[in-house]
Amino acid sequence: MRIWSRYRDVVVANWHIGFTAFGGPAVQYQTFHEKFVTHLGWIDEAMYQQIFAISQALPGSASTKMLFCINTIHSGFLAGFLAFAFFCLPGALGMYSLGLGISKVGNTLPEPVYALLSGLNAATVGIIALAAVRLSERAITDRVTRFLVYLGGIMGMLYTAIWYYPIIMVGAGLTTLVWDLRYPQKVGKVFQRPKPRQDDKKRITSDDLEQGSWFDSSRSSTEYDKPLPPPPPAYSTRDSLSSEFAFRYPRPVPQPPTRYPPANPQHGDLTKKPQVSSTSDISSMSWPLGTAIIIFFLITFILTITLHAILRHTTQAFSLFSSLYLAGTIIFGGGPVVIPLLREYMVTPGWVSPRDFLLGLAVIQAFPGPNFNFAVYLGSLAVAGTPVPSYLGALIAFVAMYAPGLFVVVGFMGLWRILRDKAWFLATLRGVNAAAVGLVFTAVYKLWQIGCLTAAVQGGSPLGTDPWLVAITGTAFVGGAWFKMTPPVAILLGGAMGVARYGIVSR
Repeated sequence: MRIWSRYRDVVVANWHIGFTAFGGPAVQYQTFHEKFVTHLGWIDEAMYQQIFAISQALPGSASTKMLFCINTIHSGFLAGFLAFAFFCLPGALGMYSLGLGISKVGNTLPEPVYALLSGLNAATVGIIALAAVRLSERAITDRVTRFLVYLGGIMGMLYTAIWYYPIIMVGAGLTTLVWDLRYPQKVGKVFQRPKPRQDDKKRITSDDLEQGSWFDSSRSSTEYDKPLPPPPPAYSTRDSLSSEFAFRYPRPVPQPPTRYPPANPQHGDLTKKPQVSSTSDISSMSWPLGTAIIIFFLITFILTITLHAILRHTTQAFSLFSSLYLAGTIIFGGGPVVIPLLREYMVTPGWVSPRDFLLGLAVIQAFPGPNFNFAVYLGSLAVAGTPVPSYLGALIAFVAMYAPGLFVVVGFMGLWRILRDKAWFLATLRGVNAAAVGLVFTAVYKLWQIGCLTAAVQGGSPLGTDPWLVAITGTAFVGGAWFKMTPPVAILLGGAMGVARYGIVSR
């Protein structure tokens, strides 16, 4: 009973989120703000901004990390994991059920089903393209980040490998680190020819003193009697860099959402917010503990990737875990970025067919919860035909995708107080985020190339081969950008348009 009394409010506040959190991260952020800041008052606005910044800057599912941090701050780590389960498990179970059903389907589907899938894929491409544009508007803050977004997208289109995307992100982070801290200017000053001093241009000699030629007779005596101007205020380079970063890269502020109705309409007051204690720190965790958690995660990551590289004969279960563990570690930017990675790691080895991949991709857009549940669907299909049960493959995929983000965010809850004002840290994250946004455009291109499905070409062909599919993509993009069409509605509309075209053409 004591445990229930402690976590009752956590259960009441979170049990339904996994069934109602449609619309992806953008809508989920607003829902969390409305619920936990405005209505419940678990955290204040300043703390919400810190959690938002950490969730965006670190790898993994951003909305999942945000919900985990809010509940952890309110009632401890057990509450955070409880909220994580409420948020992720409903969608994960739904995607696992879909995987079981797809594994029983034959290689050939009826023609109307291919028309439906093509319409769903076309709408998905439009949704991801809109997400890429909106993410780029936030990530691009100057010419350097604009170039990195472009370069990340181009490099992702030209080549694909398991080690390639981390190299792109590391290179982008180093680029902004060098640029923002002005290392080129500092190096240039070393080789710059020193300018002659002002007193070297004209030296006052003893003859000048005797003749009075050093005195400018055109100036009045009152001008010489004026006091000298005060020296400029002293400042440190570190303070100037911190101020510059705070001005150029302010933390995003969400739009104020609509308030919840009061629990009792007769006594409730919509203008009165719950009282919360203001704090400037996201967590009371010490930085040594946070550092230890980060180091432990890095050890497990290096060990897993090393074994994956050196072992020639590994089980299907370990190969699945290592591939998705890498994907969950290097994903910055949330769900859209994971698509090209998962396609490379799951479709290229032959674990999942292109048709099944595209089917699951279309369905996950209309599911509640985080888009990372797509990995559960892929994991159940990847072990089909092997001694590994399908539920174990789904469980391995679930743990491998979510564990890196949770490890990192828990560790940074202790390190954030130290790193949040460091210029080098902010500069590196700026480049990493820009490259991650560029990879979202890569996802748009790669999905465009395989979005059209037919019985003859089940691996997919470009959407541009059918003008009607291009129209579906444009409808999803324009509907979301200008008419506030939610992703589930856009997906369903795309499927309906695909089936409608088949009904007209097949007559």
